[in-house]
Amino acid sequence: MDPFEVRMQFIDILRKLNASQQSIQKLVSFAVKHFPPCGEDIWDCIIEETQKGSINSRINILYFLDTLCETCLMVKSNSKSERSRAANANGLYVQFVARDLTRIIESIVPEGKQGLPNLVSTKQILENWRSKRYLDPQKVDEVFTMLDARPRVSSDAPVSSSSNKRPHSPRQNLPHKEVMARFEQDRERHKRLRERRWVQPTSHNPASFQAPQLASFYPVTEPADGQEELALDIEFENEWETTSEWNEDDDDAIKEEGQLAFPYTDSEEEEMQRYRHGVKVNQA
Repeated sequence: MDPFEVRMQFIDILRKLNASQQSIQKLVSFAVKHFPPCGEDIWDCIIEETQKGSINSRINILYFLDTLCETCLMVKSNSKSERSRAANANGLYVQFVARDLTRIIESIVPEGKQGLPNLVSTKQILENWRSKRYLDPQKVDEVFTMLDARPRVSSDAPVSSSSNKRPHSPRQNLPHKEVMARFEQDRERHKRLRERRWVQPTSHNPASFQAPQLASFYPVTEPADGQEELALDIEFENEWETTSEWNEDDDDAIKEEGQLAFPYTDSEEEEMQRYRHGVKVNQA
C-alpha cells in the first residue's frame, strides 16, 4: 500500500476503536507493521483524532497508546539483526509519544468540566508509564504538574470550550447512548487493568521457565542527583545496600517456611532427620 492508502485504512480502524483488547491489538499491529514507510503519517493521524474526536474516543486512544508503547519496546528488545536494532533504536512510536506527550494529554483532558471524565484514567496511564519507565519519568512529572496546576472544576460547573472560549449552557450533557457506551467501555478497561495488575505468567516447569521481558529502558537516577532522585530508586538502593550475603540463616528460614507450607508427617520428619545426620557424618 502507498502512504495515502495506509493513512486512510488506519483512520478507518482508529475511528472504530473501542475498549476491547481485540480492537486495540488490531490497531497496534497495523501501526507497528507500517511504521518503517509510514510512521510519521500514522502518528499525524493519531494526533488529529485526539484533537477532534469525542471525549470518549480520546480516552480510547490513550489506552491504545499504552499498549502501543509496550509493544514497541518489546519489538525493540527482541530485535536480532543490526539493521532492525538500528531501525528500532528509538522505540518506534515511543519517541513520538515522548515528544508530543503534553500536546496529547491537553487534547485528551481538556481544561474545564469537559475533561473531567478522562482525568482519573489519564493519571493512571501516566503513572503506569512512569513506574515502568516507558518514558522519561521527569517528562511524565511535568505533565502531572501541568494537570495539578489547573483550577479546580466542580462537576456541576458550566462547560467551557478551549477552542473558541465561548461559554456553553450549564447543562450540556452527553447523549444517553454515549453515556451508556462509556459505562461499558470503562468496565472493560477496569477489568483489563485488574488482569494486568494481578495475573502474571507462571510456569511450574523450571526448565521451561523464562524471565519476563522488560519493556523499560530508562536507567535509575544516580545518587548524586540528590532531591531529583526518584523514591523508587531510593527504595531499591536502600534494600540493595542492607541485604546481606546468603548464609545458613537463610537456609534455615527457607526450611521453616517450607515446613509451614508443606508440613511433614512424623515418619517423613524422622526420615529427613536421618538423611541430614547421614550427610553430616559423610561430610565429617
